[in-house]
Amino acid sequence: MSLQNYQLELLAPARNLEIGLEAVNHGADAVYIGGPSFGARSSADNSVADIAKLAQHAHRFNSRIFVTLNTILRDDELESARKLAWQLYDAGVDALIVQDMGLLEIDLPPIQLHASTQTDIRTPDKARFLQDAGLSQIVLARELTLKEIAAIRAATDAERCTLEFFVHGALCVAYSGQCYISAAHTGRSANRGECSQACRLPYQVVDAKGRFVAHDKHVLSMKDNNQSENLAALVDAGVRSFKIEGRYKDMGYVKNITAHYRKLLDTMIEERQSSDQPLARSSSGSTSFTFTPDPDQNFNREFTDYFVNGRQDTIGAFDSPKNPGQPIGFVTQVGPNWVELQLDEKSDTLHNGDGLCYYDLQKELVGLAVNRAEAQSATKGKWRIFPKDAVAGLKDLRKGTQVNRNRDVHWTRVLEKKSSDRRIGVWMTLDETERGMALTLTDEDGNSAKSHGELQRQVARDSTASSDSLREQLSRMGNTIFQALDVSVNFSQPWFVPASALNALRREAVESLETNRAKAFSRLPRAVPVEPPAPFPEDTLSYLGNVFNQAAHRFYAKHGVKVIAPAYEAMEELGEVSLMITKHCVRFSLSLCPKQAKGVTGVQGQVKAEPLQLINGKEKLTLRFDCKPCEMHVVGKAKTAIARQTLEELHRVAPEQPMKFFKQRPSSSEFGH
Repeated sequence: MSLQNYQLELLAPARNLEIGLEAVNHGADAVYIGGPSFGARSSADNSVADIAKLAQHAHRFNSRIFVTLNTILRDDELESARKLAWQLYDAGVDALIVQDMGLLEIDLPPIQLHASTQTDIRTPDKARFLQDAGLSQIVLARELTLKEIAAIRAATDAERCTLEFFVHGALCVAYSGQCYISAAHTGRSANRGECSQACRLPYQVVDAKGRFVAHDKHVLSMKDNNQSENLAALVDAGVRSFKIEGRYKDMGYVKNITAHYRKLLDTMIEERQSSDQPLARSSSGSTSFTFTPDPDQNFNREFTDYFVNGRQDTIGAFDSPKNPGQPIGFVTQVGPNWVELQLDEKSDTLHNGDGLCYYDLQKELVGLAVNRAEAQSATKGKWRIFPKDAVAGLKDLRKGTQVNRNRDVHWTRVLEKKSSDRRIGVWMTLDETERGMALTLTDEDGNSAKSHGELQRQVARDSTASSDSLREQLSRMGNTIFQALDVSVNFSQPWFVPASALNALRREAVESLETNRAKAFSRLPRAVPVEPPAPFPEDTLSYLGNVFNQAAHRFYAKHGVKVIAPAYEAMEELGEVSLMITKHCVRFSLSLCPKQAKGVTGVQGQVKAEPLQLINGKEKLTLRFDCKPCEMHVVGKAKTAIARQTLEELHRVAPEQPMKFFKQRPSSSEFGH
């Protein structure tokens, strides 16, 4: 069994260099980060110089750095993307995360390529194709069940392709790469890193007869992903890379959630040490924390494990896309400028600056920021808070209202300080030599280094204390990345060694070991595509294929696709089309699904999957339901002004490179020219 079969990778996000460094320090086996351009989070860009610093730090622990190059590209952008790829390779980046298959047709450096979530990998055929095309790691669709993940693993080669899966963070309601609402309504393409997040808006839901089904509900807004309880099952299904969403998230989130999954994975690795398929970390060292990780402390819309264990009707955050926090107590009295609360746990503490919230009578979340909090000594657990905003303006706040806390200032302050320590274990041996003494360090990865020093043959007064003192002094690794697992002293006599000599010996050995570790670090290999080129699972690609440049067109043509329509962003689909495809079903979540009604007396046959309409101001979208695959299509069309503006922009940036794609089968002589 190869290393790839049992090594687990915790893959953490980074918005910038500082957060990336802390992701590594808090136990990430790999970090993904955006470069200066072409990443699917347009406001999370970083310089190549910063990424080089992050790679240098990560590689000390054998952690990896992956850079997102995962937007679809215009023809005029391919050369810039090629140059950037080479710069990132020279900076020490370990892999590029890509969506646009046109990148596989240009002169890239010998860097490993990973398939972005935007490539929409839902089937064994699609996964096997991407593996055969040269992608070494593929992130699966968030909507997959354990059974579907296992089927993909069975259809692919674990020696050639690692399966990656999102285990935490915000959920995009659409199949990734299959949402065009933002492009149609604002001209900002989600496939180009500029999503306007229409899914988080409130909508009126109206049926085919004009009746209101739901009023001002965020019916496309999902709860946040949390697979904490499913990690072992995901491992058994074949997942080896566990990805945390969050390239927009702050430092506290990355520290906390990385630490949370680090502890869970380490526990599972430890539990399976004696099994016939033991697990291991894919990077080096162990991590300790000054805090107890708790996902509830960070912004979240409550949690769901989505479809991993099958369809559920509790996946939506329909009342609010905001953070509802955790229940902390209820209102006992409302004063002119204060509110009294009885806390559920009498030992809990409120702080100045805490964020509280509650639901008003319309189920809208109302914030209640604490300016000052005072414990009422007469009754334990009773607090008087003075909000920053006027109490009179807090809608529907009255006695008995449940209050949640969605920001704990004390927790925030803990994570603002140093909160982790990551160390690589070393075995230390101090030997007596003919000319003095030698210290040998051997780390947990098998690297070693040796330093030499002078030894005055002077016997220590207390032989037992001397030996213990030597071991203790040598094991003090200070601010290095190492920790002593064991210290052996092999002297013929209990020689006395000054602390200064031991410190110099250890310092030289540590420096040599770091140098040797850096020399031993190896880059990830670039996979070689199979020959002849593997056929794409289909011979026709609609706009849903996201083909936006001639290089991508060549790629798919080479792989047997006969009809290739341009990406939606080319604005050739001006009529009504599916602007979003999603596994989430509004009918199911509102208990209006025909399958739910099946067998219910008096209801069976009465509930049909008729279209619904979503209305937000002047924006209207139609929901159509494809019950056989159990999917929902959000149908609409591009605004005329947006289409015109987009086409003008395309002509301006690439007037000499019009796309010539085919929506119907061309003649054999025409195809490919």
